[in-house]
Amino acid sequence: MIAPAARDALQGWLEAERALKDASANTITAYSRDLADFLAFMGEHKGAAQGMAPLQRITVSDMRAWMAHTRAGGVSARSLARKLSAVKTFYRWLAERDGFDPTAVLSARAPKYQRKLPRPLPEDAAVEMIDTVALQSEVKWVQARDMAVLTLLYGCGLRISEALSLTGADLPLGSSLRITGKGGKERVVPLIAPARDAVEAYLTLSPYPCEKADPVFRAIRGGALAPRTIQKVMERARNQLGLPASATPHAMRHSFATHLLNAGGDLRAIQELLGHASLSTTQAYTAVDTARLMEVYAAAHPRA
Repeated sequence: MIAPAARDALQGWLEAERALKDASANTITAYSRDLADFLAFMGEHKGAAQGMAPLQRITVSDMRAWMAHTRAGGVSARSLARKLSAVKTFYRWLAERDGFDPTAVLSARAPKYQRKLPRPLPEDAAVEMIDTVALQSEVKWVQARDMAVLTLLYGCGLRISEALSLTGADLPLGSSLRITGKGGKERVVPLIAPARDAVEAYLTLSPYPCEKADPVFRAIRGGALAPRTIQKVMERARNQLGLPASATPHAMRHSFATHLLNAGGDLRAIQELLGHASLSTTQAYTAVDTARLMEVYAAAHPRA
């Protein structure tokens, strides 16, 4: 049970996130679901739909009750931390709008959880993966397509969604790609020759024309290629190669970053290439060990 005023406030906040912060559709959907669950719980917990005045009087005890209820429902500590972050963001906006003290909500502590670090593939395994995906189809242009997609992931560090969002407007390929990543953030990524060659080989074989509005990568019937198709191709390939389940399309991006750093790449430059807002995210992403990080620090810091 959610009071109309609370529902209106939620919609107002979602609109603000969409307009002012350029939040993605997926982020807005997750926020909407998380806050709706939170508001519905508070209504049941208090025995009545919570209008704006009661929501401004949420206590530390109420927050603990919601978190305990959520965890008891099978939600992981990581997911609860994400939900709590959404609730806090909403309350900061609401407190600024309505002028009340949100300390009880903002002081709630997220549960501790073990952050899962990405697992990049060894260099030879990454190359073998690209070659092996070509064996998963007897159709020549499909073979070339799958190789081209994985070459972009490994050669340029793209997310699978970024690679599959390329359109005819991005053609002809040059020495770089302008990519729109999470949150609408743009970055320019150098396009290495093997990646460019792989995409051009696919386009030569593809039976479908590629006008400016058309997706570059097509499904077998001509529609836009779905991420799940590439995931399934990699599943078959990794089983043939004896690689772990962590050998996913996203692992190719991890591998790009890790191998580039191991070859002497600058951590800040890799951060830009990946489109990360935080350097700490890049550090985890590239499986940087402490010794390697200190080498980068010593080489770059003016007082080191």
